[in-house]
Amino acid sequence: MTTDTLPPDTTSSAAPASPQGGLTKRDFLTTYIRSTFLLGSFNFERFQAIGVAVALAPTIKRFYHRKDDQAEAIKRHLEFFNTQPWIASPIFGVVAAMEEQRAKGEQIQDSDITNVKIGLMGPLAGVGDPIFWGTARPVLAALGASLALNGSILGPLLFFVGINIIRMAVRWYGFKFGYERGTSIVSDLGGGQLKKLTATASVLGLFVMGALVSKWTSIKFPLVISSYVKTDGTKVTTTLQSVLDELLPGMVALLLTFFCMWLLRKKINPIWIIFGMFAVGILGYWSGVLGL
Repeated sequence: MTTDTLPPDTTSSAAPASPQGGLTKRDFLTTYIRSTFLLGSFNFERFQAIGVAVALAPTIKRFYHRKDDQAEAIKRHLEFFNTQPWIASPIFGVVAAMEEQRAKGEQIQDSDITNVKIGLMGPLAGVGDPIFWGTARPVLAALGASLALNGSILGPLLFFVGINIIRMAVRWYGFKFGYERGTSIVSDLGGGQLKKLTATASVLGLFVMGALVSKWTSIKFPLVISSYVKTDGTKVTTTLQSVLDELLPGMVALLLTFFCMWLLRKKINPIWIIFGMFAVGILGYWSGVLGL
């Protein structure tokens, strides 16, 4: 009489450990804090890759329990990555959702996660740069400078508090949004929503900056053109500035802005433009053509 023996019920060591739940509030907070140091290890070989691996470390530890699986996931996120640093958080959220699905046994390959990161970092950088670098930062800086020129301490506080509120909100809610939406967010980015958002942000930034040109760009021409004394003894002096103000107030500031834009279109280094304006200002003041 023979007895059939069943093999022991074992699990392959190559299979990742399935997590019991998703990310915790502590994981969200830790990831948020780590994401603020995304550029702390920036290098010209892989750009933000080390910062990405550091930011996603809590996610990897939550979903993978074996050291080999954790090392493989870290290696997966040490590939080249570069985008606008604030807008990177939604990408981290999407990647975290994919890592969770992979740890649960879904057929998600390394290349799938890499392709999603690469596919998102370019379009989101195209949104983040005009919104944050091209609109929010210069607008807040201009408003803060306007208040500071009037002697108000609210000027620097407005810029510091405002820009940090935007930064923290985008990083925190961006990661949560990306994690909750998961890979479905990729299909949403395929339409024209990004182009519309980018165009709107660019137009808004140009409109605000154009409106502020006449306010915080001041050019004075104290050069005397004519001077005479009236019959009542009053001296009348006509300066180049008074003539320009009668024609169109703020015209010189507007022309200077257009001239700088033209130089930038000609690929002139902005540093040389700044130094050139320094030189013209110093020589103009010394010769008496320009004044404060």
